[in-house]
Formats: sequence, C-alpha cells, structure tokens
Amino acid sequence: MSNMLNLTLKVWRQDGPDTAGQFQTYKTTVADDASFLEMLDYVNEELIEADEIPISFDHDCREGICGSCGVMIDGRAHGPQKGTATCQLHMRQFSDGDTIEIEPWRAAGFPIIKDLVVNRAAFDRIIESGGYISVTTGAAEEANAIPIPKHAADAAMDAAACIGCGACVAACPNSAANLFTAAKMQQLNMLPQGQAERYTRSNDMVERMEQFFGSCTNYGECQEACPKEITIDFIAMMNRDYVKSQLVNRRRLGEKKVG
Repeated sequence: MSNMLNLTLKVWRQDGPDTAGQFQTYKTTVADDASFLEMLDYVNEELIEADEIPISFDHDCREGICGSCGVMIDGRAHGPQKGTATCQLHMRQFSDGDTIEIEPWRAAGFPIIKDLVVNRAAFDRIIESGGYISVTTGAAEEANAIPIPKHAADAAMDAAACIGCGACVAACPNSAANLFTAAKMQQLNMLPQGQAERYTRSNDMVERMEQFFGSCTNYGECQEACPKEITIDFIAMMNRDYVKSQLVNRRRLGEKKVG
C-alpha cells in the first residue's frame, strides 16, 4: 500500500537561454510509489488546470535506457539513489514534508533551452568526430568468427552501457566530459573491429571534447553520479590511447611526407 507525501518543490524556471532564471515554489501531494518524472507530470497537470505554463523537462523511454532524462535533485545528479536515472527514481526515496530542489544540468557545454531542458548537442559532436566504425564489413559474420578475449568483451560492454545522459558533466566541478567520451571511445577501441581507426578516433574525440568541456582532474564525481556506474578506469584507458595517438599519427604523417 502506497503512502502519500506532501512535498514542497523548488523548481528552476527559465524561459530561454538568453533570459534570467529563478526558482519557483510549488506544493504537491504524491504517492511514494510514483516515479520522480510522474511526480513532475502531476505538478504539470495542476499547472495546466490553473492556466499556468507547465515545467519543461526532458524524457522519453522512462526506462533508464535512452538518457533523455536528467536533472539535479537537491544538488545531486539524478538524485539520492546511486546507479539510478531520474526516470527510475521513485518518490519512496523522499519523506513526507520534504523540500526538494530541482534544477537543470549546470555546464557551459549544456546551455539551457528552457526550465530543466538543456542542449546536449555537444555530445553528438563528440560522437560524430570518431565514435563509430567506418570499415566496410559486408554481410554479418558468424558470432564466433572473430575471437575476442572475454575480459575485453566484458569491458567493452561495460563501456557501452553509457546512455549519454550527461550526469558525469553535471556532477564534475570542472564540467568535464571525460567519462562519457572515454566510454564511447573504449567500447570500440577494446574490440578487434575498432582497431583500424583506434588512434585517429582517440585523437579526434578527445580534441573535439576539449572544445566544449572542462579538463578532468580526477575528482571522481562522474562515476558516483553515473546511473550505469561506469568507472573512471575508462578515462585512464582513454588518456593512454590519446597519448599513443600523438605518436602514431605523427609517424603516419612522417611516412606520408617521405612517400
């Protein structure tokens, strides 16, 4: 049987990227078995009935898969429950009478569109720079045609769990995107299919990342905020591959000049 919670919400409202924003306070009552986004839905229904503008927030699958959701809840990316995206957070994590502060991701690389919605197109630019395999493979091969060590396959799958929500950037004091970039890079770099472009990928993705986001100084907040609990081990792997890419790409450039 669910319990009802009487809550005070302090929600960041901002009409657009070029306007000033501020917190607005709302009162609501919600069942503790509702999800956090369902709670915002209920608040929006009340606002619409009162002929007020509803709160804008990102969402899609609501199953912790797509990465669309994501807000700061009481100063924590995705809220108080570790390893959980905002859409999978339930109100049972809060108590009756609580005041909850809700605001968007705070990072220069994520400009605010409206209210709790931010523009995460910078992530797309990083992927476009090298987060893919362009080798022509033809028809699909048999699953066991390319031997892959289990530890490499497991690690690649761990990296591929990244949903690109941006919590790592929002949680980082430097607004760095190293965990996202490392995960998207290493899910390819660790597999045989990703070797042909490994060092051009490493160079291009890191340099594009640095155009939008701050530098990593190993605070470790990113792995604490990540809803998929991806570790900063992948950042170390990315740094290694980036350093190697400088040597490999320089050698390739020298060979072209000689040729």
